[in-house]
Amino acid sequence: MEKISENLLHFLWRNRLFSPEDIEFLSDEPLEILRTGQHNTDAGPDFFNAGIKIGNTQWAGNIEFHLKSSDWIKHGHHKNEAYDSVILQLVLQNDMTIFRTTGEPVPTAIFKPNKEILKKYESLISSEHSIACYADLQHINSFQLHSWFNALWAERIEKKSDDIKRILQYTTQNWEETFYINLARSFGSKVNAEPFELLAKSLPSIVLAKHKSSRFQLEALLFGQAGMLEHACEDEYFLVLKKEYQFLKAKYQLKPIAAHLWKFMRLRPANFPTLRISQLAHLVSKSSHLFSKLIENENITSIEANFDCETSEYWHTHFRFGKPSAQSVKNFGKTAVHGILVNTLLPILFLYGQERDKYELTERAVQFAEQLKAEKNAVTEKWLNVGIKNENAFASQALTQLYNAYCEPKRCSDCRIGGLILQKQIKQNT
Repeated sequence: MEKISENLLHFLWRNRLFSPEDIEFLSDEPLEILRTGQHNTDAGPDFFNAGIKIGNTQWAGNIEFHLKSSDWIKHGHHKNEAYDSVILQLVLQNDMTIFRTTGEPVPTAIFKPNKEILKKYESLISSEHSIACYADLQHINSFQLHSWFNALWAERIEKKSDDIKRILQYTTQNWEETFYINLARSFGSKVNAEPFELLAKSLPSIVLAKHKSSRFQLEALLFGQAGMLEHACEDEYFLVLKKEYQFLKAKYQLKPIAAHLWKFMRLRPANFPTLRISQLAHLVSKSSHLFSKLIENENITSIEANFDCETSEYWHTHFRFGKPSAQSVKNFGKTAVHGILVNTLLPILFLYGQERDKYELTERAVQFAEQLKAEKNAVTEKWLNVGIKNENAFASQALTQLYNAYCEPKRCSDCRIGGLILQKQIKQNT
């Protein structure tokens, strides 16, 4: 049972999936578990406010789990007074007696989990299938699955909120500017998110707003700050952009970012950052105070229309400066718009609602996710292959979180589905 983790022991303990016979107390006195306590996922003992009875004496305090009792020393608990409140250490193997900082021995018991549940757990975490529980999913009803979706979607939003909070701190709590920078990140997708963020930070939205009536000047500012006008090129449009940028650069005392940060390799030409920058210029030219407008809008279809933008005429025949291509109108595609709504608008709308105690906005973020089409990607394809459909963006985001945070790292004992499967295994063997 080399693959047993402390997480599995925590799961069995907090769900009381053990019997008195599964605990061998290393003392002549009888041990009774009164309360398993509250699971602690932060620093400190594993379970708070537990209750046990040793002989005729009741104890209230904390519980600590280890694979070996010597892990108490390995983790430095013998020097940490926070662990003096531990009333019971549960271990798989007792290889030494351990003591509190006061010199008192810590009551210790050997935990002997159900053998069948250990076998099932090992079969899950040893599975070569990307979704280890695929064969058991047919026994999970839709209500159980969808109740888990709510928590998963919230987890996904919280994870995305980290970037928003970081940028919010950078802008000193300016939500419009924070949205502008996050919006710029989304124009770069995963590949060019970082240089787009640097571009937006180097060119405040208030500067762009002063030139929103001139798309040419917006492109001069954006391409110039992107560092894409620094090299030599005899292209006519390039040269006029560069001349305009030099004037605006001096006027606003701007400093461009490094051009080498932009990635073109392995990108479809339609996703080249040159086209995305031109499309961003179009969006800026036709909108002002966009964040304020979006949070007041209760219709996802009309919100989506705000992002209907295309490149300027020059880019109808180019993908890069000075390199003509066949003519085509290059719109910001529906997939790209969908990505902005799901990955940028909904998280910032949800966070804004939380931060401002406007819970109608957090609810609206959920409603929008349920109205938007499901994403189609490698992860959602894996779920489809095992019979789990994602009916909307809410479900696809939840399934993405489930796969990334639980399936891929094999955190089966932390997953509600994995927990249900393990509980079912115990019931089958009792």
